[in-house]
Amino acid sequence: MEAPTSPFNQMPALELSLSPLNLPLKHPFKIARGEESTTHGVLFRLRYGDIEGLGEAAPIGRYGESAESIAAYFSAHALGSQDPFQLERLLSAEIPPAARAGLDIALHDLIGKMLDKPLYALLGLDPERTPATSFTIGISDPQTTFEKLEEIGAHPVLKVKLGIGTPEEQIETIASVRERYTGTIRVDANEGWNVDSAICILREIKRYDIEFCEQPIPAGAPERLRAIRESTRVPIVTDEDSLTASDLPKLYECVDGINVKLAKCGGIRGALAMIHTARALKFKIMLGSMVESAIAATAAAHLSPLVDWADLDGPFLTAHDPFKGITYDARGKIVLPLGPGLGVIETA
Repeated sequence: MEAPTSPFNQMPALELSLSPLNLPLKHPFKIARGEESTTHGVLFRLRYGDIEGLGEAAPIGRYGESAESIAAYFSAHALGSQDPFQLERLLSAEIPPAARAGLDIALHDLIGKMLDKPLYALLGLDPERTPATSFTIGISDPQTTFEKLEEIGAHPVLKVKLGIGTPEEQIETIASVRERYTGTIRVDANEGWNVDSAICILREIKRYDIEFCEQPIPAGAPERLRAIRESTRVPIVTDEDSLTASDLPKLYECVDGINVKLAKCGGIRGALAMIHTARALKFKIMLGSMVESAIAATAAAHLSPLVDWADLDGPFLTAHDPFKGITYDARGKIVLPLGPGLGVIETA
């Protein structure tokens, strides 16, 4: 007796194509390490028969990746399997992290579409348990900062980038923001301080009800993070110190929480490993992003019922996004799309 035929028995080829995904920003985005007006990512289209999965890579120069290096990698390396369900083979740890994240996202979108299920449902997650996202303000002069505050209006959570200027100037920035903003404030120094300046600034701005400080000093010194945390009593959350699950044990009792970013940990599978490891170590978890399109932001958002905090504000920051997915309610709470896979729609 012949086996019944189905789209899964026929096994079409997996076809991957890449193209630039350049996103102009509403405002120049400045952090302690640099400034950009346009982001340069990579769009992944992964076709399996008549179904296409979308993915996005946001390469980070600091870790040796670029749009060009990602294209070169997949030009030189064939996919590890033609079966989209063979994730272990397709998502080898040898693939650089942002490149792997782009493929990982496309695979999860493809599988969800094949099974006609949203990604959150494939992961067994409740779409009602999403957190509110923060809205990030990059480093700017005071007038531009105040204009951005007016733009975000009553959004309930704000993340303010610090790390450039004298301690007094940075303290004044937070004081001025608090005069005009009553919601939750988080700060992110992007490794811009040393231990002494971190302690000085955090002790002063604690009075302005700061929820936590993200990555105050350069990565690689957990004991110094512990010293800052113990000297200021401001909760400390890592970013550059917590790229993958294997980074987390050395941070135990040195920090209060970690930031998980798909571009740094290699995608959804890497993020899940970080989340479960962090819970075992009793860390709080923030789900973050680079400045990305709705593809990567929505992929991360499907994991957000598992975390404490979200910083998925890429769609707020881009001037033109050719994709639509993640949305937010009036309180900034993440609203997941209901379509299969990521639920992302191409609009242009």
